[in-house]
Amino acid sequence: MWGPPGIAYVYLVYGMYDCLNVVTEPPGRPAALLIRAVEPLEGMDAMRAARLEAIRQRRRADEARLEAERDRLLRLPAERLARGPGLITAAFGIDRSVTGLDLVDPDSPIRLEPPEPGARPPEPVWTERVGIGYAGSPWTEHRWRLVDASSRSVSGPPAPRVR
Repeated sequence: MWGPPGIAYVYLVYGMYDCLNVVTEPPGRPAALLIRAVEPLEGMDAMRAARLEAIRQRRRADEARLEAERDRLLRLPAERLARGPGLITAAFGIDRSVTGLDLVDPDSPIRLEPPEPGARPPEPVWTERVGIGYAGSPWTEHRWRLVDASSRSVSGPPAPRVR
């Protein structure tokens, strides 16, 4: 997380979920943005398969349990496939080995890209952070969660619509 900006920083949380962050500050200033949700536009079958593989690896589930999970994932709406930090890494097969990858390099296998021309513009809204109630003031008072209010893939509480 010590830079340079635009590289991936992946860490393990709760001893079981990897979380993807994008480093945001120059080298020497540890700061990153947690990616909490991704709205799938394509590749949903690959995301479902990757999530099933993550379940297989994490839980060492028997075949009956895996079949039930496969059925559940097939019925899961696309907007929920990567709605949550741990679900993103599972859906894209991301683990801590990705740390240090340049996410703004156009040749990178995992990268941030600008929207397609004519794509729906996001409705950015700043809200309170999720899951930090234990931290108390001043952390719970900052609106450091940036969401696209028009997306159905936002994780945590829904953002108010901007109109």
